Amino acid sequence: MSHNHSHDNQSGKNLKIAFFLNLGFTILEIIGGFYVNSVAILSDAVHDLGDSLSLGTSWYLHHKSKKGATKNFSFGYTRFSLLGALINSLVLILGSTYVIYEAIGRILEPEHSDAEGMIIFAIVGVLVNGFAAYKLSGGKSMNEKVVSWHLLEDVLGWVAVLIVAIVLKFKDIHYLDPALSLLITLYVLYNVIKRLKETLFIFLQGAPKDIDLEKLKREILQIKNIASIHLTHIWSLEGEKHVFTTHIKLKNISQFSDYLQVKQDVKRLLKNYNFEHYTVETELDVESCDLLKEG
Repeated sequence: MSHNHSHDNQSGKNLKIAFFLNLGFTILEIIGGFYVNSVAILSDAVHDLGDSLSLGTSWYLHHKSKKGATKNFSFGYTRFSLLGALINSLVLILGSTYVIYEAIGRILEPEHSDAEGMIIFAIVGVLVNGFAAYKLSGGKSMNEKVVSWHLLEDVLGWVAVLIVAIVLKFKDIHYLDPALSLLITLYVLYNVIKRLKETLFIFLQGAPKDIDLEKLKREILQIKNIASIHLTHIWSLEGEKHVFTTHIKLKNISQFSDYLQVKQDVKRLLKNYNFEHYTVETELDVESCDLLKEG
């Protein structure tokens, strides 16, 4: 538990660092864009402003997700972190769509770019966003993963700007910048859509892919004095913390110590899976489950 607590604290710090780095760089972009009279930089500043808002939202929701259980949210606020992942995915898809629209427009109607100004901002952009992406690259929660794609988009984008700016300094190929930006944005958009599908899968309480439910069932059935299991469910709160419930039909229970031993054996098995929460209902062989529908 101490390890999880340490990871949660580090996740919050990483989101905080990424937010302030991104916001500070956005302000710098706005000032620099006007200073060098670059529409491209100002457009990216608008995109980065959207990133900053998303990062701020993620940071807030991550902090909110650490609150304990209440009468309204009996599992606590853990799934608020997942909400942050969903919001960020949608914002990034909208932002990527806008970038694609602008890139296609600039391919059809090429514009001259200030190569020297682009080089300066590209270097700063790679360093700032690269550091922020590195801080979140090892994140385990879905929220951190989605935010890292925000930052990866910026890193790749600024690498593209740097390469293009260096080329433009020697040869003025107008369509090079929007063409490269279009390819990078499509690549990032593909990965974000994959993350969005994963996030929606968790929202719909799909079974976590890192746990083999059928294997777990077989392991439970191997425990002495267990006849069968039913109504077995597993889902995830936010992609990392999982919940498990099941009903167990017992057999050959002649004394209370047999019943206690089964409970201990089941708990020992479930601890290997590190569930955030689990509930096990036991039924003696003379009992019937009211929740099982006949027919």
